[in-house]
Amino acid sequence: MPGLTVVCLCDGVKFGQLCNGNPTNSRRTSDRWGQGHYGARRGNRVHKGLDIKCSDGSAVYAPFDVTLNGRAIPYGDPNKAAIDNGISLTGEGLCFKLFYVSPDRTSGSVRKGQRIGTMLPMQSVYPGITSHVHVQMCDRSDPTRYF
Repeated sequence: MPGLTVVCLCDGVKFGQLCNGNPTNSRRTSDRWGQGHYGARRGNRVHKGLDIKCSDGSAVYAPFDVTLNGRAIPYGDPNKAAIDNGISLTGEGLCFKLFYVSPDRTSGSVRKGQRIGTMLPMQSVYPGITSHVHVQMCDRSDPTRYF
């Protein structure tokens, strides 16, 4: 029986602006809570996303034409309820999640640059952190090449 071939039509895809006030998608580097690059150590685990700077309360935008595929909950921890929200999206051949975002809605289609939600108050849970949207691919692969 022939094997299944998966083809990604996502070469050359780049994320457009994710957050109001950060037109170049500047990344979180290092702060007292750690680093924001893919693969950064988090105690005994590894960071499986890329952190894009975003001020608490800022508008979050669709990086390209996307389909909204429901909520994505990063923690499920009542102690982190203030930021325990996000959204799952597909577009440009990619499946990804944006964490620490309160979605305006969780289904339907949105055009590039349209508002999809609001950055949640990271400072209330992690005082002194560089507030950010966490971008995580659905397969937990490295999203860095898309930025």
